[in-house]
Amino acid sequence: MLKTAPIALFVYNRATHTRATLEALRNCELAAQSELYIFADAPRNPDDPQLVGQVAEVRTLIREEQWCGQVHIVEQKRNLGLADSIVGGINSILETNDRIIVLEDDICVTRGFLKFMNEALELYKDNERVMHVSGYIYPYSKRIRVDEETLFVNINTCWGWATWKRAWSYYNPDVDFHLANWNTEAKKKKFDIEGHAGYYHQLEQNKQGIIKSWAVKWYGSWLYADGYSLLPAKSLVRNIGNDGTGIHSLSTGRFDMELTDYAAVRPIALCENTAVRKSIDRFYQSLYSLPFSLRMKKAIKSLITGKEA
Repeated sequence: MLKTAPIALFVYNRATHTRATLEALRNCELAAQSELYIFADAPRNPDDPQLVGQVAEVRTLIREEQWCGQVHIVEQKRNLGLADSIVGGINSILETNDRIIVLEDDICVTRGFLKFMNEALELYKDNERVMHVSGYIYPYSKRIRVDEETLFVNINTCWGWATWKRAWSYYNPDVDFHLANWNTEAKKKKFDIEGHAGYYHQLEQNKQGIIKSWAVKWYGSWLYADGYSLLPAKSLVRNIGNDGTGIHSLSTGRFDMELTDYAAVRPIALCENTAVRKSIDRFYQSLYSLPFSLRMKKAIKSLITGKEA
C-alpha cells in the first residue's frame, strides 16, 4: 500500500476559497487514507469585528465535514501571519514525520494530486538531491516537447507542494544568508531563473521589511544546497486566490495553466529541462514587461525630471 504523507493546510479568513480548497481535497483519490492538519491563524486585528467574523466563519467551516481520513485542527490564539504560520506548521509535522504535503486556502487540486504527490515522495525519498515536489508548473511554450509526465525544473513553485524532513532541514529563514549566497550578477540571474523572475528582488524586499515571505527563502535554501525540484508537465492545481482577495495576491489569470487529473511518476534522469526553464523565464519577462506606450511615458518623465521613473 502506498504510504500517504500528512497534509498541512493553512487557512485564515476566506471562507469561500477555503471551502473550494477543502472540497477539491476531499474529492482526491487517497483523501480517505490521508491525515490532514488544518492550521487556522488568528485575526491580525482582534478589534476589527468584520475580520473577527471572517476568521470565525472559516473556523466553523473547517469543522463541517471529515475532509480526509483524519483531521486535526490547530487554532492559533494570536496572529502569526502567513510566513510564520507555514514554517511553524511544517516544523511541527516534520517532528514526527519524514515527509509532508503543503496547501494554502486558495489551492484547488485535481483528483490525482495526492496520488502524484505520494508517489513522488516515495520514489525519491532516498535521493538526497531531490528536495521539492510541486503540483504546479508555470506556463511554458506548447511547442516544447516533454516526453515524460514529470520533469525537473529548479524554480520556485509553492502552489501545492511537498518535501521531506531531510530536505526541509536545509531551510534557512535568514534573509542575509540568501542575499550573500546570490550576490553576483551570474548568481542573481540563476536565482531569477534566467534573469526575469524577480526572486532576488523579493529577498531585498524581505530585508527592507516590505514583505515577509517564507517561499523565496525555501527556494533559496534548497537551490543553494544543489537541490532539484520535480514538477508535472501539466499542472495538478489551480490557484483561485489570484482574484485580489488575498493579502499577498494580485488579480490576474496569467498564471493559469492547463490542468491534468494525474501525472504518472516514473524514474527520470536527474537533469534540468533547460528548454522549459528558458520558456518559463520568457513568460516572466512578458509578465513584468510594460506596454510600449507606458515605457515611453516613464522614459520621457525620467528625461524631464532627471530622476529614474
